[in-house]
Amino acid sequence: MRYPTRLGRLSVPRRKVQLAAAAMLVATTMAACGQDGGAGASAPKAPATIPELTKDPLTLSFIWFDWPPAHALEAFANAEYAKERPNVTVKVKTVPNANWHDAMFTQFAAHKTDFDIPILDSQHIGEAVTNGNILDITDFVKKNIDVKAYNPYLLAAYGQFPQAETGKRDENASLYGLPLLGDTWTMIYRKDLIGDKPPQTWDEMISVAEKCQADNPGVSGLAFHQANGSDAAAVTYNTVNGVYGGNLWDSKTRKIEGVLNDAAGQEAMDVLVNKMKPLTAKGSGNWFIDEVNAAVAQGKACIAFNWIAASGGLLDPKQSTLGTTREQILDKLGFATLPSQKTNLVPLGGMGMHVSAYSSETNQAEALNFMKWFEQADIQKKWAAAGGVPSRTDALESPEFLNAQPFNKVYTDSVPRMRDMWNVPEYARLVDIENTNVNAALNGAKKPKDALDDIAKEQQGVLDSSGRKGGGGL
Repeated sequence: MRYPTRLGRLSVPRRKVQLAAAAMLVATTMAACGQDGGAGASAPKAPATIPELTKDPLTLSFIWFDWPPAHALEAFANAEYAKERPNVTVKVKTVPNANWHDAMFTQFAAHKTDFDIPILDSQHIGEAVTNGNILDITDFVKKNIDVKAYNPYLLAAYGQFPQAETGKRDENASLYGLPLLGDTWTMIYRKDLIGDKPPQTWDEMISVAEKCQADNPGVSGLAFHQANGSDAAAVTYNTVNGVYGGNLWDSKTRKIEGVLNDAAGQEAMDVLVNKMKPLTAKGSGNWFIDEVNAAVAQGKACIAFNWIAASGGLLDPKQSTLGTTREQILDKLGFATLPSQKTNLVPLGGMGMHVSAYSSETNQAEALNFMKWFEQADIQKKWAAAGGVPSRTDALESPEFLNAQPFNKVYTDSVPRMRDMWNVPEYARLVDIENTNVNAALNGAKKPKDALDDIAKEQQGVLDSSGRKGGGGL
């Protein structure tokens, strides 16, 4: 089994209205319950030992956004988990990416969910934990999961709150989830246009893209995410910020203003807007995953950046003008880790799986059993062979994973380089501020320096108004 061979996620429009509505509903619900969603709130604990499982027919429901891995997970689980639990049917409910956060958190606010396992972005964990929406599975993990089989940061990124600093896990912190799908960006490049060897530094990449564009009329030098929706434009800026030595904030002091927009941050914004943007196609100011993939498949980009888990469709001859077979396409396309510059940081993507605090005890028990089953070494390797991106080190280094897709080694090599965004309950507001302003700078509505200064000022206001201290690690 492989991912369905479409090109990737749906395009994502702005979601300010949805976020505001969700925030109001959450605030109203929490106030009614006498909680403020802050440090005083806590998640209910899952038992260390999985309770007795039902023998009756049961549907175990996930919720995720609509993209190939969601469909792959449902097919994989119903083929493999059914061998252990034939009475269980797995259903992965999907929603458009733009509605993903709100589809979960509006139900959380109502204290009633039609899903048992929410699949959360790492940055959603803080909001879910402080509102008591998902189970604390620390004791369950200690008894049932071999934590030494994982890179510590992946366990932290997909399950820990508060977050540790990048690359480190606090073994004394609580866990609220386990890895489901790892992900990061890959650099996709035209070997037939720029050569077999990918650029090694960010500056070199820009120079190569500029020459390629000049030498190949009708082909843009670069294709990358610019949209004002989901985390599209924000991840792009954060990636450039990282490689040029910038920081998104000081997590210990919760300081953004003066950190994000320091000299390194300003250089990164200048590089993005004044050096990279001119090498993109006209009309690409709201491109996201699908549009980048389409540009690559149609032979319209020299170098592109996209999430690994959304790249499988690029090798489908039915969707590509680069060849009539997978082999012909691979003669022209190369996949590499991101170039470095002052640092070698890359964005952490992917998601973890969690247990809804409002699911029935019967379904919570089944959810815990599924998680234990899924994290086994042999199952993780099968997931890798089926097209998933596992998190166990032995699975990441296995032939089943490394040989499944030409970009899988990119992920394995990128794990030690990963940096996440802010893992705080205010994440949705922070990313919306950044998306809006980065997108405005990319589309000429704001000067780069003004956009970055506005991001820093507005995000600082969000953190200062929350009254929380520390945590959220980068």
